[in-house]
Amino acid sequence: MGAVEDYLADLRVRQQEVWPPGIPREVEYPLGERPVTEYVSHWARTVPDRVAYDFYGRRITYAELDELAARFAGWLDAVGVAPGERVGVFLPNCPQLVVAMLGVLRAGAVYVPVNPMFREHELRHELADAGVSVLLSLDALYPLVEKVRPDTAVREVLVTALTDMLPPEPVRPEPGSVRAPSEIASGWARALAHPPAPGRGADLDALAALNYTGGTTGMPKGCEHTQRHMIYTAATAAAAAGIDVTGGRPEVFLIYVPIFWIAGEDFGILVPLFCGSTVVLLTRWDAGAVLEAVTTRRVTTMLGTVDNYVELMEHPDSGAHELSSLRRPRAMSFVRKLTPRLRQRWRELAGPGSVLREASYGMTETHTADSITEGFQAGDHDLLTAPVFCGLPVPGTEFMVVDEVTAEPLPLGATGEIVVRSPSLLTGYYQQPEATAHALRDGWLHTGDLGIVDEDGCLHYLGRNKEMIKVSGMSVFPSEVESLLARHPGVLGAAVVPKTDPERGQVPVAFVQPAPGAELDEAALREWARLNMAPYKVPVVRLVDALPMTATGKIQKGRLLEEAERLTARP
Repeated sequence: MGAVEDYLADLRVRQQEVWPPGIPREVEYPLGERPVTEYVSHWARTVPDRVAYDFYGRRITYAELDELAARFAGWLDAVGVAPGERVGVFLPNCPQLVVAMLGVLRAGAVYVPVNPMFREHELRHELADAGVSVLLSLDALYPLVEKVRPDTAVREVLVTALTDMLPPEPVRPEPGSVRAPSEIASGWARALAHPPAPGRGADLDALAALNYTGGTTGMPKGCEHTQRHMIYTAATAAAAAGIDVTGGRPEVFLIYVPIFWIAGEDFGILVPLFCGSTVVLLTRWDAGAVLEAVTTRRVTTMLGTVDNYVELMEHPDSGAHELSSLRRPRAMSFVRKLTPRLRQRWRELAGPGSVLREASYGMTETHTADSITEGFQAGDHDLLTAPVFCGLPVPGTEFMVVDEVTAEPLPLGATGEIVVRSPSLLTGYYQQPEATAHALRDGWLHTGDLGIVDEDGCLHYLGRNKEMIKVSGMSVFPSEVESLLARHPGVLGAAVVPKTDPERGQVPVAFVQPAPGAELDEAALREWARLNMAPYKVPVVRLVDALPMTATGKIQKGRLLEEAERLTARP
């Protein structure tokens, strides 16, 4: 056996010795490897009246969801969408996004979720890069769509409003904007008046989705994912959380993280629909709405940031709500980290059966949810070992820590690059063969993340690659912000680095060299950035006469990192 085979064989032995009881060791597909749309149809036949989605009191059963998806597929047929054609969905959290995704998959087209926080340049890039021809847009976002549409292949736009699938009266607090009047007419009801389209025979290995991720070079890249990737992720993510995948004991998920993100898609769409569960869906985080939903809907599973849980614990009404149903509260440590003390505080509020634990390791390229943290909470083992504890790989997935140059496996405990091999790895970056070849080598994804593997064969994540910035848990790639700033006619060059921030974890700082003769102003350039990129990407701006360069013509970002940390001005 070679070095890699020896390394993996040793890891498997170690991992099996600490495998958590109750977690399956093999992938389980209760209905077989079938498209997620067929799982929805199965639940529509067997438990038609079970609620699939509860949106502020608007309850959509599995029977209704299956029909709505078929009708959306019928509308796609009516506007001439062919198999393989890219259909964009430009929506915040709402049932229409789920209906559209399922309808696109039924039609054999390609689902392209588009971040509703995008500004003009970002939206233009993604629509053009993916070759989106048909787009479902929120009414409030439609003017932006029309602004960029001439530079894209979009030929058909369907507009929907959040009120299209809201109840007449909400049962839990709503954001004030969800019922804002609009001058743009919705076409949602008219589109769903089309006859249901029969499901096509799905090729599980055909391109089914383009999930965009920031890249270390230039603008975001589309990760090519298939329905086989989706169903594998659903099966293993459910099993890793200890969820019954047979539908006999349905979970109630509470989802407010964005479901256009890959993690939101997994835990707000794929896992619950695979398991025949119910999702209480919110458009955004709201502590009062969460407390109400957990109590009245007996929520069992929730995914949020550590900061979200702290806000719940400190909410003045928390003691008046019954939270003991929440058996699987999962946390993402971005700004604030999960600690034994915070876990104990949560247990005191929600009861001894509600154990706050870290979510899994993952990324868009792997369809995320690659590891198991369940079962390692005794004695706070997961929190007292080297941060961040990611646990064991889900069944069928393998990881190694390798030398960043040679790609040779490193000894246990040594720091190196995390590489992952999984049935849910992206097929490639859409229309980017060079980037694909760089990331996918010999069946392994080279993540650029740093980590270690401990004596038990558990993965520990030590940090993103040198380029990544995390702003309130959202990924910002310096090269993307630099590319956007470069569009300003007064910018000669820009270098973006992170600066630690007590409230958001990190913020991007852009050191900008003005073009000759340009009269740039830091505040004005920052305001321009607000109009041209998502709010969390907008950098602190510092003008410099020249960017520091190495002898080989590269920007000395090390010096800029030091300079950024010395800045005292708040963004």
